[in-house]
Amino acid sequence: MPTYDYQLLLKRLLEHGIRWYPEQKIYYRDQWEYTYTEMYQRVLRLGAALKALGVGVGTKVGVIEWDSHRYLEMYFGIPGIGAVLHTINPRLAPADLAYTVIHAEDEIIIFHEDFLPLVEKLAPQLTSVRKYILITDKETPPETPLTDLDYETWINSVMPLEDLPDLPETTQATLAYTTGTTGKPKGVSFNHRQLVLHSLAGASALGILGDNGGLTKYDVYMPLTPMFHVHAWGVPYVSTMVGLKQIYPGRYEPQMLLKLILTHKVTFSHCVPTILQMIVNAPGIEQYDLSNWKVIIGGARLTKGLAKRARDLGIKVSAGYGMSETAPILTLAMLKPYMAEWDEEKQLDYLIKTGVPIPLVDLRIVNEAGEDVPHDGQEKGEIVVRTPWLTPGYYKDPERSEQLWRGGWLHTGDVAVMDQHGFVQIVDRLKDVIKSGGEWISSLELENLLSLHPGVQEAAVIGVPDPQWDERPLAIIVPKEDYKGKLDAEVLKDHLKKYADEGVITKWAIPERYEFVESLPKTSVGKIDKKVLRAEFAQA
Repeated sequence: MPTYDYQLLLKRLLEHGIRWYPEQKIYYRDQWEYTYTEMYQRVLRLGAALKALGVGVGTKVGVIEWDSHRYLEMYFGIPGIGAVLHTINPRLAPADLAYTVIHAEDEIIIFHEDFLPLVEKLAPQLTSVRKYILITDKETPPETPLTDLDYETWINSVMPLEDLPDLPETTQATLAYTTGTTGKPKGVSFNHRQLVLHSLAGASALGILGDNGGLTKYDVYMPLTPMFHVHAWGVPYVSTMVGLKQIYPGRYEPQMLLKLILTHKVTFSHCVPTILQMIVNAPGIEQYDLSNWKVIIGGARLTKGLAKRARDLGIKVSAGYGMSETAPILTLAMLKPYMAEWDEEKQLDYLIKTGVPIPLVDLRIVNEAGEDVPHDGQEKGEIVVRTPWLTPGYYKDPERSEQLWRGGWLHTGDVAVMDQHGFVQIVDRLKDVIKSGGEWISSLELENLLSLHPGVQEAAVIGVPDPQWDERPLAIIVPKEDYKGKLDAEVLKDHLKKYADEGVITKWAIPERYEFVESLPKTSVGKIDKKVLRAEFAQA
């Protein structure tokens, strides 16, 4: 009997959202709104416009854009015709950004006018690029010798496709580059099947979260993780599939973010801790009602101090974990049914953990011999994983790919413990763990405990050379405004000694040395840049 070989394609997610809620709205800042039906037509126009430029299966199309409705269109329209969406990180150093375009062999670059000076400067190096397309939020685009094509005119100059084509589900869909701390950025790629499975597993896990911060059909979604960073954690795909009202904020500006959250009654977001920190510390934030807002934090540890500050404002926060190499979601801090009986403080302790693996994720914590460590919350090991959506390796880099996948498991480089409830807690990166006198000291645990002091706005802990113990922890502190000049090493040592007396940490882990700074350096995706801190403070 004849059958249909159903392929898992990104267009299936889009088509379901259109069927489910065709009149649902998508917004861009305070400048644009349209329905899912209208968005779908623009996706079909984008596909036709790309084809008119000779874009086909496997063609790399680079995008340099803020979070927008246009980026959402490109999430579907570029892979939808078999081309590869290269989400370019505009916060990379110019030389690294140029390297990613050259290494990917991008043929088309679609870029926002904010990046025009950068693109004009780099263009002579980008020899694979044959067409540039300019995005503008203004009525008249700026003039540039690079191109006379602007995005709106371009997609409106063609008849839309009748449909996105059927493709093999193994067709490459996306390419992105990690912001490595050493060497050049590394390319990670994903195909349609992987992204569809990631979306389905992510949707089911976010549903399981339930009243502790999950996603429902009534939610209003606004990403606060850049869309150039690992598919904005895949949530735009999930949100489109289930037909949510979506808000895209463009460039992250505190007043605009707050305006959009309040105007559209945003209920669900995700971000790195520094973005949440920026919002909860905004002047006058206490006067606003944020009690319906659920935020998942990833990219770096959600400290208890920041979680409490958010909770005091009514925000429901929980943690998640993933990597560029994993598409990215691996775990979410999902409270199990029996945990509903726990008190609020104990629940918060678990909501800020790395979490439990979502469906279809096989996760182990192994020692150096590759053996599973006991699930006692104490013994540390490296997280290794298998899922259907992991990158097959680093793009055009077989040597590092082999290292990534040694033993048939993807090695994350994250050091963690697992407790009897199945909750994972990352305690450090392998490269960041502090080895002092033969003992491992967790920089993340110290940062978490320091965050609980009322005078600490941000804290970072690094290992610095020590002539006697090889390494000792150094705490680098950003004090809150009204504590500047009042915090000193002795105050913070006494604060940490309380936790040592309770058995949370050993007295050996307490740093002797503290530095007080105005701000901490951040990477291009908002994480604390410990590489920079080590370079600055490495002297014994």
